Amino acid sequence: MRIRHKPWAKPELEASKFFISNPDDIKGNWREHFSNYDFPFHIELGCGKGGFISQTALQNPNINYLAIDIKNEMLGISRRKISKLYADNNRDVDNVLLTIHDIERIDNMIDKSDNVSRIYINFCNPWPRGKHHKKRLTHTRQLLKYKELLSDDGEIHFKTDSDDLFNSSQRYFEEAGFKVIYLTRDLHNSDYKNNIRTEHEDMFSSEGIKIKFCIAVKDKKSETIF
Repeated sequence: MRIRHKPWAKPELEASKFFISNPDDIKGNWREHFSNYDFPFHIELGCGKGGFISQTALQNPNINYLAIDIKNEMLGISRRKISKLYADNNRDVDNVLLTIHDIERIDNMIDKSDNVSRIYINFCNPWPRGKHHKKRLTHTRQLLKYKELLSDDGEIHFKTDSDDLFNSSQRYFEEAGFKVIYLTRDLHNSDYKNNIRTEHEDMFSSEGIKIKFCIAVKDKKSETIF
């Protein structure tokens, strides 16, 4: 998603108590940067403008969240959205952190000892051209990285508007040694009860596009073929 340069974003992020500017230095020690060390640790890959992370973090005060994006502008908007939502609910921002990083190199900033119990991937770039498929956040080579940092019972929650990306991702999950335990091709008319709807999601729905969603876990019976 393209976004105009926002000169205020970087200074506001650097002044924020819940922005981490040096994520590679935190590798293996993310829990120590939250007020409550023992809470489960969830991460969102490509948080965009923060519509999802702001809502889910507020609704789940007993879970620690890390939201990652590659653009200061996106993170700056996320920071404002989180700050306002928490302030409106008389809450300090104590269970969510933001950081900037290239998700293709996520293994440089998080490892197995961080004990990630859930990864969210919401409406990532579908990279429709074949030569760009390896850039997909759900591509096999990326899933293999996530597999290494997820706890043994960890989950990946994946949501998209793209039929092609969703269909291809089912193959990627299998190739990387994951098992899909829940799948719907029409999320808003499914039996799944915990969906967080964002403006981005509502935009697609208003255009008649069905939202696809699945949950994948490590398949302990399979062996990775790559």
